[in-house]
Amino acid sequence: MAEKGVNIKEAKGKLGVLIPGMGAVGTTLIAGVELVRKGHSRPFGSLTQMGTIRLGKRTDDNVPMIKDFVPLTELDDIVFGGWDIYEDNAYVAAKKAGVLTNDDLNKIKPYLESIKPMKAVFDKKYVKNLDGVNKKSASNKMELAKMLMDDMTKFKEENGLDRLVIVWCGSTEVYLEYSPVWDTIESFEKGLENNEESISSSMIYVYSAIKMGVPYANGAPHMCHDIPALTELAKQHNVAISGKDFKTGQTLIKTIIAPGLKSRMLGVKGWFSTNILGNRDGLVLDEPLSFRSKEVSKASSLDYIFQPEKHPELYGDLYHKIRINYYPPIGDNKEAWDNIDIFGWLGYGMQIKIDFLCRDSILAAPIALDLALFMDLAQRAGMKGIQEWLSFYFKAPMVAEGLYPEHDIFIQHMKLKNTLRYLKGEEMITHLGMEYYD
Repeated sequence: MAEKGVNIKEAKGKLGVLIPGMGAVGTTLIAGVELVRKGHSRPFGSLTQMGTIRLGKRTDDNVPMIKDFVPLTELDDIVFGGWDIYEDNAYVAAKKAGVLTNDDLNKIKPYLESIKPMKAVFDKKYVKNLDGVNKKSASNKMELAKMLMDDMTKFKEENGLDRLVIVWCGSTEVYLEYSPVWDTIESFEKGLENNEESISSSMIYVYSAIKMGVPYANGAPHMCHDIPALTELAKQHNVAISGKDFKTGQTLIKTIIAPGLKSRMLGVKGWFSTNILGNRDGLVLDEPLSFRSKEVSKASSLDYIFQPEKHPELYGDLYHKIRINYYPPIGDNKEAWDNIDIFGWLGYGMQIKIDFLCRDSILAAPIALDLALFMDLAQRAGMKGIQEWLSFYFKAPMVAEGLYPEHDIFIQHMKLKNTLRYLKGEEMITHLGMEYYD
């Protein structure tokens, strides 16, 4: 029996998509959307633009496009903006990033040149290998937060926007140990006033967004809105949040391969993963504490998929090693190698070797687009707090307290589509056929 569905506000008017960090991923997203809008290309890799959703029985042959099924903002109604520590407009930044060809960028050059970053909230202690001049200055972190709120208000008014959403496309911050400042809203706000070092730049962005009622998705692996104070603040202000770390290259492949191995009860003795990349992300991750944030994010997926405590003979002794190496000549075209030592019947060993020559920002840009549109949908549907149904897009999905994150990409995909069916009052698909009992 289908449910009644949820009362979703219309996606009327313009949606502002604000991006902290207008580097390779941010400019690839902005340029890509404009190229699609102008008819120069297609939005490959985007579930919101090219995905379908089955409704009812297979025999019904009712498979609409997702964008026609749920009320998503049209691409023509998106207005981009953002913050960055570098003053480069989106055209210059995209040229420096080197992801898209000059031919593609020149097709939309005037548009990209019109997008200039606002001054960023940035502290070098959290991203040690970067620095720039386009930064805000204030007496304390609460003042910085208020400046960001003013930016959001001004951007919305100047562009005639109805709604905003923020998608973090900035660099990975250093790994932070637990601090009691994170425990409550009161302790966090006091920490902002007192310039507590355990409150990073990205946390200031999240705090500002939530206070403004703006949904926020974190595309990086560092600690951010997954602390008690900000999670609770999101609930109190009825704001949707999601994260963390865009699931792009190597982890995307892991969450595809590992569920397949587990489904056949094939054991895994070792999984060695190494990457080389040379863009700004690679430079940032060349710093040990920033790498630690990424390592934690990338390492967790196999444990949750394989569940070694439930299958000790198959995965109890799994050796999992991750390496990321900065190699400037390769630019944004990251290369990921995986060596997987598996065993099957009677314990006989086999190997799988994967060499994924991927384009990091090409994989991340459609994720950022989908998150912007789905987060806006969630906000209009009154879905406050952590949006676990968007785990499909993240390496380290946020979940409610007491739950473990689901990393199996196929389960994540089903959860996402069933959430959309629920929102529209359609029956969820379980693939449980009862024809044998009719």
